[in-house]
Amino acid sequence: MAATTGHELKTRSGRAASLNGADASVARADWRDARYQAFALMRLAFTVAPIAFGLDKFFNVMVDWPIYLAPWINDIAPGSGQDFMYFVGATEIVAGVLVAVKPRYGAYVVAAWLAGIVLNLLTHSGFYDIALRDFGLMLAALTLARLASVYDPPLRLGGRAAR
Repeated sequence: MAATTGHELKTRSGRAASLNGADASVARADWRDARYQAFALMRLAFTVAPIAFGLDKFFNVMVDWPIYLAPWINDIAPGSGQDFMYFVGATEIVAGVLVAVKPRYGAYVVAAWLAGIVLNLLTHSGFYDIALRDFGLMLAALTLARLASVYDPPLRLGGRAAR
């Protein structure tokens, strides 16, 4: 017997909705619901952090970002390490804006980007602690993506949803 919380999802016809994305229903935003609070908090964090760190890639105020670039990436990337950080910064800003606008998809972009950062850090000796932290952030971004599948409606291309 399944426990109920009083916050079950319903389809337009009143049937219970699936949380695995099989049903197009979206849960109502309810600030009293801890699940929605977690979604909103993670959405805010994964919007603000990538934009802030992306902007800093252009100014190096928080840290000298090129020191974190693995030598093999620096060797294959055109230009200097700082030139590559401009690309990284722009990508992070776009990812943060995408999370703000459409977290259902933006969270996966952030998670993939963090996976790339983890790979970079694991291949650059001395930054394993930061790689572990970013792995945890990647898992959090994937968690946001799963929560967004409940609270953020999917894009409807073509005007009408298939029935």
